[in-house]
Amino acid sequence: MNRNIYKIGFWFGIAAFGSNAAFVVVQTLQLLRILSYPFDEIFIYGFSLCIVFPFLLEMLALHYVTPDDKKFWSHAALIFTIIYSVFVTANYVVQLATVIPMTLKGASNQVSILIQTPHSLFWDFDAIGYISMGFATLLAVPVFKKQGFQRWVRISFLANALVTPLIAFVYFYPEFSERILLLGIPWAITAPMAMLFLAIMFKKNLGTEKNINE
Repeated sequence: MNRNIYKIGFWFGIAAFGSNAAFVVVQTLQLLRILSYPFDEIFIYGFSLCIVFPFLLEMLALHYVTPDDKKFWSHAALIFTIIYSVFVTANYVVQLATVIPMTLKGASNQVSILIQTPHSLFWDFDAIGYISMGFATLLAVPVFKKQGFQRWVRISFLANALVTPLIAFVYFYPEFSERILLLGIPWAITAPMAMLFLAIMFKKNLGTEKNINE
């Protein structure tokens, strides 16, 4: 069974990494004013949504290959990954399926409460999601060894967790600006790196019937 789980973890990890990388590219194009509404938001929310389920299944695969004595940590990480998934999925589906279509029809006033703007309801949903992702990567750190390739997975997860206070600051600082948004740039490196390194770890263990620490 572990062989199939490693394959699932690898391919969904690659999908999560690819979607995250695409999001970073689109966000950059938006900040450079190369992409504008509605395509910027369609691509940003669309690629962000494409991160969710692959990352969730990648973390589920991690839980299933974690030895019993460390399963508390992988289970805790999975719980926070689920929290991330629920909040950001609610946000992105609302923006893509309701807000953008209604805005294009000229009826944005009918859905104003749903629009993701700084310190709005769905802005806070997004914040809870990505803060939860940070906690997920932090709680998964004890799962990995401090040697071999797992050491690099461990470092990448810890790096992403350490960026979480910056993410919280960006979301909750009273006066939002693009300059404040740029403080979140490290996340654009640490999040895809963690997803990719975990996928590579699954690939390296593919073909074994052992848990990752055996």
